[in-house]
Amino acid sequence: MSVLEALVALDRTRPLAAQLTAELREAIATGRLAPGTRLPSSRDLAADLRVSRGVVVEAYEQLVAEGRVVARRGAGTTVAGVPEIPVIRGDSTRHADDTPELVPDHRDRRVLRPGVPDLSRFPRGWWVRAYERAVRGVRDDELGYGDPAGAPRLRGELAGYLGRVRGARIAPDHLVVTTGAAQAFGLLAAALRADGHDAVGVEEPGSVGVRDELHGHGLRTVPLPVDADGLDPAALDRAGLPAVLVTPAHQFPTGVVLSPARRSALLAWARRTGGLIVEDDYDAEFRYDRDPVGCLQGLAPEHVAYVGSASKGLAPGLRLGWLAVPPRLRAAVLAGKEIADLGGPVLEQLAFAELLAAGGYDRHLRRVRRVYRARRDALVDQLRRHLPAARVSGVAAGLHLVVELPDGVDDEALARAAYAVGLGPLPLRRLRIVPGGPPGLVLGYAAHTPDELSRAVRALAALVP
Repeated sequence: MSVLEALVALDRTRPLAAQLTAELREAIATGRLAPGTRLPSSRDLAADLRVSRGVVVEAYEQLVAEGRVVARRGAGTTVAGVPEIPVIRGDSTRHADDTPELVPDHRDRRVLRPGVPDLSRFPRGWWVRAYERAVRGVRDDELGYGDPAGAPRLRGELAGYLGRVRGARIAPDHLVVTTGAAQAFGLLAAALRADGHDAVGVEEPGSVGVRDELHGHGLRTVPLPVDADGLDPAALDRAGLPAVLVTPAHQFPTGVVLSPARRSALLAWARRTGGLIVEDDYDAEFRYDRDPVGCLQGLAPEHVAYVGSASKGLAPGLRLGWLAVPPRLRAAVLAGKEIADLGGPVLEQLAFAELLAAGGYDRHLRRVRRVYRARRDALVDQLRRHLPAARVSGVAAGLHLVVELPDGVDDEALARAAYAVGLGPLPLRRLRIVPGGPPGLVLGYAAHTPDELSRAVRALAALVP
């Protein structure tokens, strides 16, 4: 008798696959099947339990979709590590019902978790060669405490790349290399506070993580509505704000692009009032149906602070980002950067410069762009098949999409139920400051194969009332 045969009791008068799934799920949850335990092959377990192999295959597939077991070619099926419980913490923008905000751990790799690239496709070979060239070529003096703005070589390569690909107008001396986009937002918030400001406008809905970064540096966030044309600049005049944070190339989370008329109106607001536009260009490399629109910074460098990073294009673990600010904020930003870390890791910056100079970054983006587009297409197809009442919104771009749910569906309850079975969607409700708005889910697709996405959508569809 196998271990699983002893753990599983089946009632032959009821559907067998659902029973087997429930029994295995319970054994994993209670620790009777410990993380790392290798499960029998579907053929062997079917023989032990005297059921058809299809019953076992269906149960294993459901548990894979829930993140409870992991199936790898050549390695069999094993019990996954215990899923991390989502962090529940308060937020200064808590909703009117005063419930805590659900903030998933950034390390979470559940299927449908948005914002995560496919880390298995990090260009290890190209990076090793770039790093070796950087180590061989670095001067002795460059290994000391250098310019807090970052390695001059990287700033030069980045300025050229952003001008060529994003239409930016940034001189190398005007760039600051940061520890990811998070540090860039922190430096900007501190500079605004030093200039006497205590509030910034943000898109509604928008990123909880960015709002938290701004709150942590003493800024209030004021919600400004987003519709099919992006953020409405008219709300800026009514709010009387000194700055606004926008994601014009691919709004997070809705996926809309700031329309030409709105872009013009936003720039006119900045020129008329002296206000600051903070442009978060977080995933503009990934537009699948056409070339992305150029960045706002290239149209008004004196009014736009530009933020970008390698987190979506390469990997968050590199902690490489960049920031360009108008002249009036440059001294405060540089002072804050020097206090924060004296300039960051030089060798990683030089390696990224080598990757940019040799064209490796462009080649890598071309490769993963094809993969991500295919995965997005697969996710959209499965949503249409299994959730026909839901509507996919936004342009074909980025690493996530939004699915709008029928009125009356509680997107937060649905997301919590999805977390309970190992999935990672984000509810639109928790990305809003002001209660209300249509229900929906933000779904990530870049980190998982079409088969994994298909199983995840089927599991999600089973939870929709």
